[in-house]
Amino acid sequence: MSTETAAPPLIVVFNVNSGQGRADEVRQTLKKGCAEAGRTLELLLVDDPKQLAAIARQAVERARECGGIVVAAGGDGTINAVAQAVLGSGCPFGVLPQGTFNYFSRTHGIPADTTEALQVLLAGHHQPAQVGRVGDRVFLVNASLGLYPQLLEDREAWKRQFGRSRVVAFWAGLVTLLRGHQSLRLTVEAQGQERELRTPTLFVGNNALQMEQLGFPEASAIDAGMLAAIALRPVGRLKMLGLLLHGALGRLGEADGLVHIGTPRLVVRPRRRLGALRGQRIKVATDGEINWMRLPLTFEVAGQALDLLRPPTPAPERVAAAGTAEAPA
Repeated sequence: MSTETAAPPLIVVFNVNSGQGRADEVRQTLKKGCAEAGRTLELLLVDDPKQLAAIARQAVERARECGGIVVAAGGDGTINAVAQAVLGSGCPFGVLPQGTFNYFSRTHGIPADTTEALQVLLAGHHQPAQVGRVGDRVFLVNASLGLYPQLLEDREAWKRQFGRSRVVAFWAGLVTLLRGHQSLRLTVEAQGQERELRTPTLFVGNNALQMEQLGFPEASAIDAGMLAAIALRPVGRLKMLGLLLHGALGRLGEADGLVHIGTPRLVVRPRRRLGALRGQRIKVATDGEINWMRLPLTFEVAGQALDLLRPPTPAPERVAAAGTAEAPA
């Protein structure tokens, strides 16, 4: 009698709108690779973004029933939505990157090539992956308030019109900055210390690769199990354009007018003299997805990590890579 345990099925939440029109090709690659490896594959297709969260929860329920692995196939936004459902479920988590920037997968050494990424899932090496949380939302790459969420909304509008590329993302950001912006007046508390900030945007990073590509030294804070908070001091449009250029060149950390905070927990409130704003709703972006949340907000490292399938000895792109980085302003 055989005592071998069947390899866990792959329950794949597949965003067919990711991958620059290669959905059929990716689907056939997955079916062929799993058939050759003798692994069970279940594809849950997402063609309407509004259904993504529900389908991710369905994937978790199915994985619990069959002892399977929940896999996100898409960009960072898709990966975030699936991770939101997986965190705390006890299910292993896998990624098949299909996006433009793929910061999460690249940080963990997961290949962009679908065939190679599938081999990582089939090999079954597990390692914890840190998760950030703000309110009831998780973030694997970054979360932000103020100008950056507006930039993301404008960028998506540009991508719908001109296609998904780093060049389109850069020019969308440029146009957003030229339109001008308002500053937030906040009190932030980190590691027992408070400071008042007036800033157009507050950016909280949970991805060391993105921090390094932008030239921030806080990448080491993320490696140490913390979050990296960056705030811009109020500046004019010309100075803001200069910051955008610094970000594109991977030298944003060298620019003046930035506040850097490395912390496992950051509490953000309206300034005390603006206490009437307590409880007001504000746009918060988590891995590119926009939600409305109420102040005060707490950004923190989640108490649980994701049980991530990744290469045992990854070689993440932990240097400034060629191409345009996604700057937080």
